[in-house]
Amino acid sequence: MNMATAEIFAGNCGFSTTVEATMDGKVCKLSITSECSAINRMAAELTEVDPYQQISFRRAMPTIHAAGHKFCTHAACPVPVGIIKAVEVEAKLALPTDVTIKLAKTK
Repeated sequence: MNMATAEIFAGNCGFSTTVEATMDGKVCKLSITSECSAINRMAAELTEVDPYQQISFRRAMPTIHAAGHKFCTHAACPVPVGIIKAVEVEAKLALPTDVTIKLAKTK
């Protein structure tokens, strides 16, 4: 079965999340497993999404961002964005390119 996957290591919390996204007609089915209980609660609610509703803030809040707001305890959690990236790739709305944030503190 063809699908897009995302492996997300969230950072300081130490939790990893795996996302599997599979197109089924016009919806994208999601399978999300995580070491984080908040993300697992979010995953229970996010079983499928409309990819076109996820790629812009112009019409309404994307469903995945809304779920992140509802369930994630840390505003900088990268998991919602990682889920959107997997959906975009599976829906052929983006190329499968890794996303990186490198943080450093300088004097």
